Amino acid sequence: MSPVDVILRGGLVLDGEGGEPFVGDVAVSGDRISAVSRHVQDRGTLELDARGLAIAPGFINMLSWAIAPLFHDGRSLSDIKQGVTLEVFGEGWSMGPYTEAMRRDVMERQGDLKYEVDWTTLGDGLERLCRRGLSCNIASFVGAATTRIHELGHEDRRADAEQLGRMRALVRQAMREGALGVGSSLIYTPATFADTDELTALAAAAAESGGMYISHLRNEGDRLIEAVDELITIARRSGARAEIYHLKQAGRANWPKLGEVVEHVEAARAEGLSITADMYPYTAGATGLDASMPPWSQEGGHAQWIARLRDATLRARVIEEMRRPAETWDNLYRSAGSPDNILLLQFKNKALKPLTGKTLAAVAALRGKTPEETAVDLVIEDDSRVGCAYFLMAEQNVHRQVGLPWMSFGSDAGSMAPEGLFLLSNPHPRAYGTFARVLGHYVRDGSAASLPDAVRRLTSFPARNLRLSDRGSLRAGCFADVVAFDAARIRDHATYDEPHHLASGVEHVFVNGVHVLKDGEHTGATPGRVVRGPGYTG
Repeated sequence: MSPVDVILRGGLVLDGEGGEPFVGDVAVSGDRISAVSRHVQDRGTLELDARGLAIAPGFINMLSWAIAPLFHDGRSLSDIKQGVTLEVFGEGWSMGPYTEAMRRDVMERQGDLKYEVDWTTLGDGLERLCRRGLSCNIASFVGAATTRIHELGHEDRRADAEQLGRMRALVRQAMREGALGVGSSLIYTPATFADTDELTALAAAAAESGGMYISHLRNEGDRLIEAVDELITIARRSGARAEIYHLKQAGRANWPKLGEVVEHVEAARAEGLSITADMYPYTAGATGLDASMPPWSQEGGHAQWIARLRDATLRARVIEEMRRPAETWDNLYRSAGSPDNILLLQFKNKALKPLTGKTLAAVAALRGKTPEETAVDLVIEDDSRVGCAYFLMAEQNVHRQVGLPWMSFGSDAGSMAPEGLFLLSNPHPRAYGTFARVLGHYVRDGSAASLPDAVRRLTSFPARNLRLSDRGSLRAGCFADVVAFDAARIRDHATYDEPHHLASGVEHVFVNGVHVLKDGEHTGATPGRVVRGPGYTG
């Protein structure tokens, strides 16, 4: 027998591939898994009794906004406590490539969590964050909006051939720096100004080195089917694998569309296209009040948006367009159905922070104004998009989606801690509960999927979609990102009213072979690394 660093003994081994679980041992040597079997003969320097626990690969958060939280607190506590070992950034916006003006703008628009942006390329940004000391691994797509702003600013115009060529060159450079592909977020300005041809060209540039295209669809409500078809078209024309960010059907009138979405995706998959999706397991989304206002009002960037809202004539036009169905943009104000279904979460202005946790309807009543007028006033007063939750989705659809074989999971949130500056705003409860909620509420309690298949779609499935060959599985030679959790006890505790509550049930987490969570408590270790995509050249 030879010594190894760690052996987890007697747990229910879930290999991440969807195979039949078995009671066995997982051995770790250095930063790699060295053995997985019913009984490992070697002895470990550290031996952990995992009886009664499930042992799985570390979970992959396909949609993370943890950049600012991790600069502030590298422990990644809210996600580590759920078994997440890889945070994936890049929903439309990324940590580069930046111009000097873009770099300054990122710093100027920061909220409670501030950090120095002293880089311009995506690769340098990821390295800078990692040097801060992280408990989790990080990776990123390059943002389609980031490349557009780099070359066209915030204007509503079509890229000419030369500009598009430079944008494609930026994507190729980001791929060489380790980007996973290109990500878009098409309801926000200036991302919404990009047409299908532009997005196809960027996706094709990423696909040259194995990158994928991933997108917040152009519309998740009244034109959902058309938006899904646009993503499939981009995949077909570009040759890229493609994924739908946080699949949903926004607005009661659109809840019946899930079946048609599934039909379109599965038909594309049958055609040979690699089309997948991810989701968060909640009936409310979270974004800003900008998603309630027409894109034309936001053209040119934040300062011009505020200036238009201050103009009496343009303000009246914005308010009128908020109230009516939109054919050319995704109006979340209308999709929510009522201002009672819009919950205010995040303000920059200290004077407005007492409004945190109130609905838009309640604040409007306090102020004696209409909800639309109140939304406009809050944006002006806070000089921000104002973070909020929109209650949009049907519970039965969320349950069905959790069981889809081509569905992975992402929090669409930061990874934080229930302390300090994090308490100045309310996150969506998905920041503390996404992965525990999948495994507890939906898999164990709701039978939405089997435990082995849910773990597969938290681990090896997204790893393969991202072309990460040595993560996401419990097999010898893979990086030792390992989680041990109590499948009978794992549970989310965060609510919309009280979101700052850590999940429970995860006992041990290893990141690159280092013990980050021990007996449910964070060890303070920061072994996280930058995980790079298939085009990385070193």
